[in-house]
Amino acid sequence: MGKKVKTHQKALIALVACVTGALLLATAVWAYDTAQRDQIAPGVTVGGVDIGGRSVDDAERVINRKVVAPLTKPVVVSFEGERYRVTPKQLETSADVNGMIDEAVDRTREGGLIERITRYVQGSTVDAEIDPRVGYSEEAVDEFVTELASEINRDAQDASITPSTDELIPTPGENGVVLREDEMREMIVDEVETPGGGERLTAVVDVTKPEVTTKELADQYPTYITISQSEYKLRLFRNLKLVETYGVAVGGSGYSTPTGLHSIQDKQVDPTWNVPTSSWAGDLAGQSIPPGPSNPLKARWMGIYDGAGIHGTDDAGSIGSAASHGCVRMLVPDVIELFDQVAVGTPIYIQ
Repeated sequence: MGKKVKTHQKALIALVACVTGALLLATAVWAYDTAQRDQIAPGVTVGGVDIGGRSVDDAERVINRKVVAPLTKPVVVSFEGERYRVTPKQLETSADVNGMIDEAVDRTREGGLIERITRYVQGSTVDAEIDPRVGYSEEAVDEFVTELASEINRDAQDASITPSTDELIPTPGENGVVLREDEMREMIVDEVETPGGGERLTAVVDVTKPEVTTKELADQYPTYITISQSEYKLRLFRNLKLVETYGVAVGGSGYSTPTGLHSIQDKQVDPTWNVPTSSWAGDLAGQSIPPGPSNPLKARWMGIYDGAGIHGTDDAGSIGSAASHGCVRMLVPDVIELFDQVAVGTPIYIQ
C-alpha cells in the first residue's frame, strides 16, 4: 500500500512539474512576444525603404529621413535648358508617419502567437510592402501641369520668305512641341509619392512638324514680285529665282505707293478706271472711265491695295521716276507680259 501511494505521489509531482514547466514556457513565450511589440519584422518595407528588423523608434527615423524628407524638396521639371519648379507648399504635400508605423506593426503582428514565435525562432521574414501614406493636392498638380504646357508648348512655324527688293531669303521652318500632359502628371505624382524623390524630371513632349518646309517653299511661292521704289524696278521671281526685271514709275510726292507686303487682289484686261474721289482727280472724281484714250490705265490692271495697282501706261517717259498718284506704271508690252505670268494672290513686296 505504501508503495502505491509513493508511486501516485511521484506521478502527481511529475504532472505538476510538467504543468508548471508548460506555464513557465507559455509565460516566457508570451513575455517574449510582448517584448517584440515595438519591433518591426524583417522584410517589412515602406515604399521600397527597408524598415524591417528595427525598433519602432528607429523605423520612424528611417521613414522621416527617406520618405518624408524628400517631400520638403520642390519638384523640378527641365526642358531645353529651362527649369520649372513647384514647391511642397504649393503641392500641399503631407505624410502620415504614425499611420505607416502602425501598419508596419500590424503586419508584423499578423498570425497567431505560435506562428509569430516560429517566425522569431526561424528568423523568417514577413515580406510586407507598405504603400507610403503621402498626401498632395491633385488640383495643385493639375495647375502646375497646365502652367508647364503654357510655357513649353509652341506651334510649328512654316518655312517662309524674307523678301528684299533684289532677292528672296528663305526662312527655315521650326518644329513645334506639345507637352504630354497626362504622362507629365503621372511623373510628377510618382515623384511626390516615391521615397527618395528629389530627382529633376525632364518634360516629355511630342514634336510637331511645320506644314511648309524649306524644300516646299518654291511650291508655296511659284511667283513673287518685288518693287524697289528707289531703283524704279519691278522684279519677278519664279520658284524663288529672279527671272525678269522691269522698269516702273511709282507714286510721286504726296501720293506714295503703299509699302510692305501685299498681294495681287484682282486682275483685269483693258480695265475701266474708277476715278477716286480725291482732289487731284478734279472734275473726273467719282467717274468711271471706260477703256480708251482718256483712260490712263492701259492694257492691264493688277490691283494691290486701297485703289493702288500695277497697270500699263502710254506715258513712256514717266518710267524710271516718281510720277504716279500711287500706282505702279509699266510699259504696255511689259505689263502684258507680267500679267500673263502671275495669278491672283501672288505676293508683292514694295520698298
